[in-house]
Amino acid sequence: MNSCTKRLKKLDITKSGSSSWRAPSNIALVKYWGKKEVQIPCNPSVSFTLKNCFSETSLAWSPKEEGSLTYEFMFEGQSKKSFHSKLDQFFEKIIDYIPELNHYHFIINSKNSFPHSAGIASSASAMAALALNLVSFERSLGLDLNEEEFIQRSSFLARIGSGSASRSLFAEVACWGDHPIFGNDHYALSFSNELHSNFKNYRDSIVIVDDQEKAVSSRVGHALMNNHPFANERFTQAHANYSLCLSALKSGDTNSFIKIVEAEALSLHAMMMTSSESYMLMRPGTLQIIEEVRKFREQTSIPICFTLDAGPNVHILYPSDNLDVVMKWFNDKVKDFKVIHDELGNGPEMIL
Repeated sequence: MNSCTKRLKKLDITKSGSSSWRAPSNIALVKYWGKKEVQIPCNPSVSFTLKNCFSETSLAWSPKEEGSLTYEFMFEGQSKKSFHSKLDQFFEKIIDYIPELNHYHFIINSKNSFPHSAGIASSASAMAALALNLVSFERSLGLDLNEEEFIQRSSFLARIGSGSASRSLFAEVACWGDHPIFGNDHYALSFSNELHSNFKNYRDSIVIVDDQEKAVSSRVGHALMNNHPFANERFTQAHANYSLCLSALKSGDTNSFIKIVEAEALSLHAMMMTSSESYMLMRPGTLQIIEEVRKFREQTSIPICFTLDAGPNVHILYPSDNLDVVMKWFNDKVKDFKVIHDELGNGPEMIL
């Protein structure tokens, strides 16, 4: 954690500059639901990094009189004051780690490759891209970081803005959360070097069951875990599933992978439905797609499975070896829904 928080020298606050980064979204396989202070998860999580669903964010900075930081924010070419509340909270939380922010005015431009409310974690990709730009800002002022430290610090800052954003800094598979086997609460870690070839070519097709804004936000959902009657059992389950999932990803055991991933998706929504203020984000179409996936797997023995984010839309995971057969199934059984097709990606990249 020292490379994330420790400062060995003051930085040069006279420089102007800019940077641009593309950061992907990710889909959690083992879910974290419930968190402690400063975005520390109550259980570890592991995710697939996506390729085609990403945010592109540019950051321009110019020095100003000392006071407090100021910024302008544009989303897809339009000024978005509605985003300021979340950005204000984020900057307030990270100012102790980057005190030079108070000497600068920033212009932030961001856009997504996917539509809003599409069941894809836009906060993960957006916060990851912003964090990469902020560490680029620090580096331009003289902060000496090697590449590993650069990504580690970016993950640390991204996590403060959005817990799942910490995992969007890595290719293919990332883990976040303390665990005796592998993991860290403060920033995510790559599991790509351990990933079996059976999973290297996996795809994620997102079925859009409902594109409306969620009735209950993830922030509220996390908070409801604080007094949840089954919280401790859920955290114990997630720790066990985390170990099992990493083992399956490493060994190439697709059958175990399917059982874990689907159980995790349903456990996540079970926590919502059994909260003190009960709510349900699944829709009839969600259940329809789940049944179709299970039926198709039984008929073909293709290792296809589903997972759910904190919403109604269904992520369908499968190897690209079976792409033709799966696409025929999509055209036949999922034709009434919009689908965004994606696959495992190589993590963030700087835009020159």
